[in-house]
Amino acid sequence: MTQPLSSPQDGAPEAGSDSTWKARHALLKRLADVVSLPTSRINAFERAVTGDLLVEMARLATPSDRMKMAHRLAPLSELPNGLMRLLLRDEPAVAGVLIENCAGLTDADLLSCARDTSHDHHILIAARRGVSEVVSEVLIEGAHADVVEALLRNTTARLSQTAIEMAVALSRNQPKLCEHLLRRPELRPSGAYVMFWWCNAQDRRTILQRFAVSREVMQEVSEDIFALAAAEGWQDPVSRKALQFIERRQRNRGAIDKSPYDSLEDAIVQIERAGMGRESAAEIAYLSGVKPLTGAKILGDPGGEPVAILCKATGLDRQYLTALWRSMKRPETLPDGRVDPTWERVQTTFEMLAVDRAQTVLRYWNWSLTSAMTPALLKAIRDGEVDEVDEYSMPERTAMMALAQDFGR
Repeated sequence: MTQPLSSPQDGAPEAGSDSTWKARHALLKRLADVVSLPTSRINAFERAVTGDLLVEMARLATPSDRMKMAHRLAPLSELPNGLMRLLLRDEPAVAGVLIENCAGLTDADLLSCARDTSHDHHILIAARRGVSEVVSEVLIEGAHADVVEALLRNTTARLSQTAIEMAVALSRNQPKLCEHLLRRPELRPSGAYVMFWWCNAQDRRTILQRFAVSREVMQEVSEDIFALAAAEGWQDPVSRKALQFIERRQRNRGAIDKSPYDSLEDAIVQIERAGMGRESAAEIAYLSGVKPLTGAKILGDPGGEPVAILCKATGLDRQYLTALWRSMKRPETLPDGRVDPTWERVQTTFEMLAVDRAQTVLRYWNWSLTSAMTPALLKAIRDGEVDEVDEYSMPERTAMMALAQDFGR
């Protein structure tokens, strides 16, 4: 008669070390083999029961045993749920075997793992092949720069526009993310133009080369619409705003009648003599066809490239770019006589952009026909951080908040 299995008395130490339990190692391997059998050899219920037994054994097994088990189970397309959940929540070395190699994991499995595990697990999930849009969003919501960077570096990961917008917002305080975002095919001009304000010089150049697109096609298809809108007295705010974005003219002709200056050129010449102040900066903004807040953001930018974009978009010659630069008391040369690198970069930006493309960038900044309504911007609006622009519509307020966060309230 077979004797029943005996167990150590309660409180008695177990003899030997984990490496001596040959029966344990053999049984773990055999049960893992059973779970791995095809459906022609084992049905779903038998697989589930075997998996439950493996869970109980795995809880007391060594990390080395669990690692072997993970390697054995990783190729399976269907894992016992309880065992899979246990191993995914194991230490990163064990969980990583499944996260990296198990194609049978679903989005639900990965999301559950992301909710219950550590930062190291999130990095492993971010680097997993074929990460879906829904998993990417959850990972980015954690706002850990290294996790987001791993996700952006993962060329097989798929990112939704919501995920891209969250990453753009996060890049404000984590500038190293900018270069990785610029490599993502999902990034659109809206996100790039918002991110432009906190990018370094090289990333700004990349944005202008890649995203400063022409509006020529829109201008061709809507050429006759301008006459229709004019005949209606420009009463429709929807078409008026869209046509303002499309039209070739940038300057605000109506502002000339109310301005103390004869033209934008005259304003720049006189302001160069007197120096730039708050009122003169607002006047340049009005004459250029942008809101004062947008103008202040452009003129106050330490990098200087937005000034070049403003001048090119409004059709100013290079001499007026120089005059505007001097009116802000910005240096043109270094103490040793060499050209100041910032000024040199501004001149290069001015030369590299066509007028139409510069206008596209400027109008995105001003009207911001973008998808940049991120949760961070919405929260800022709800908190009353843009009280001074209450007269604008919600999209305008959102866009202006994106432009004004660095400028102040």
